[in-house]
Amino acid sequence: MRRATVYDVAEEAGVSIATVSFAYRHPGRVKDTTRAKVLSAARKLNYVPSASARGLARGRTGVLGLYSFDLLLEHPLGQPQEFREEDEEDEPDLRAYPLYVDEVQRGFELACWHRGQAVLLSSATASAKGETVTDIAGRVDGLALFSWSGKLSTLESLAKTIPIVMLSQSGGDLPVLYLSVDNQTGMTEMVDHLVEVHGVRNMAFVGSQEYPEVRERFEIMCSRLSQRGLIAPESAIDEGFDSPQSFASLQKTVAEGRLPDALVCANDQTALGVLDALRELDVKVPDDVVVVGVDGILAGRFASPPLTTIQLHMEQLGRVAADQLAQRDGRPWSEPKTMTVSARLRVRQSCGCNPTKQRTRSL
Repeated sequence: MRRATVYDVAEEAGVSIATVSFAYRHPGRVKDTTRAKVLSAARKLNYVPSASARGLARGRTGVLGLYSFDLLLEHPLGQPQEFREEDEEDEPDLRAYPLYVDEVQRGFELACWHRGQAVLLSSATASAKGETVTDIAGRVDGLALFSWSGKLSTLESLAKTIPIVMLSQSGGDLPVLYLSVDNQTGMTEMVDHLVEVHGVRNMAFVGSQEYPEVRERFEIMCSRLSQRGLIAPESAIDEGFDSPQSFASLQKTVAEGRLPDALVCANDQTALGVLDALRELDVKVPDDVVVVGVDGILAGRFASPPLTTIQLHMEQLGRVAADQLAQRDGRPWSEPKTMTVSARLRVRQSCGCNPTKQRTRSL
């Protein structure tokens, strides 16, 4: 059956299409009897007003977009496998979910929900990211993007038409809002805790340097070690986590007896994979080596041992992104802007701490 249009409602009610539009958008400008006639005709025809059509009329869609390129996982890092239907007895593996992305999305959606604003979510594989981000940008009044590794020319073009928030990036030259977490404070607290509380003297950083926020964490760690008179690693252990050779460099490090005092991981997902790899190598955490992460995802609390991490307030990141985009009302930024949200150290057993006993002693 053909979907009813504003023209059908106007004909059924015996009014103009402008009157139908006013009945929905500006009811105070239409007589009560006329509006009742329009609504009755709409119900009879199962008519639903088109939000996109209204948006085109005023140059706005009323929708904000969130684009999370390549941050979806089908299985835990370091465990490649073909997709299969789960058996009824199987339980989902928390390590397969990028919960920091979920938390950002939750904050973004809640902020929009409070304003009665719709959200358009999108993601893409590496081969299609340019096309999909352009597509979603054409449907929204503002767009938040997770770590972008595509062509800068694409973003340059988009930033001229709508406001864009770059999530988890501390700065750049594009006329967008760079919204990040306070890596400086978090990583500094982490290094200081490991050195002062656990006597750590040498650390290795585990994680790909592909993304700006990961490079920033590595650089902050190295800088803080140097400030404390300790030797910083020249490079990170850049693992191919989603391949049969996952953690090969880490395995080689263990085999050659070069394991450092601590492994500082780029994020919690990487840290959870490292814990699994070390367990298979019969390396005990934290007795043989300390392992810490960044993000504070739920899965880290249930790891064995529970993961010490830098707790990033990712839901707040999503809320701030949505609020900033809404304030722009479709107007692009004319110059680069930066904002940060807070971070704090969460100590658990993977660094050698026992928070439960510490809380008991303080009572």
